[in-house]
Amino acid sequence: MAEILMTKTISGQLAAMDDFAVQKIAALKVGQAVKITYKRIRNPRFHRKAFALFNLAFEAWDAPELEYKGLPVAKEFNQFRKDLTILAGHYEAVVNFRGEVRLNAKSLSFGNMDEAEFAQVYKDILNTVWTRILSSKGYADTEKVERVVERLMGFE
Repeated sequence: MAEILMTKTISGQLAAMDDFAVQKIAALKVGQAVKITYKRIRNPRFHRKAFALFNLAFEAWDAPELEYKGLPVAKEFNQFRKDLTILAGHYEAVVNFRGEVRLNAKSLSFGNMDEAEFAQVYKDILNTVWTRILSSKGYADTEKVERVVERLMGFE
């Protein structure tokens, strides 16, 4: 089962929001029925903005060169964004099998967070990114980071 994003156009029609949705709709045969679950989501542009911020920070981050069992350890984007989310204070504490406390990043998915909560998470992540990474890379303040992220989004 595929989940696709749609938007309402000025004419009142629903239109695909991304290439994945276009492909799924194009694959339907004329007259073929599909079941659609209607769910309002928060602003997808704001979600993309958060990922543009993560990408900017990831590219700027100088990961330490480490080895594990004689092999180099690579930096990995998904772990990086989860770690930043935790550092920004948005996590759930859980216990593992050995009785140790672990922190899991809160999910940023559309279904888990409304617009207001996501705005706060974004602000906290922005501050964390600037403090921990971008301030040492010549970014004067979080407003400068925001301008760069907006410019990056213009290239999507």
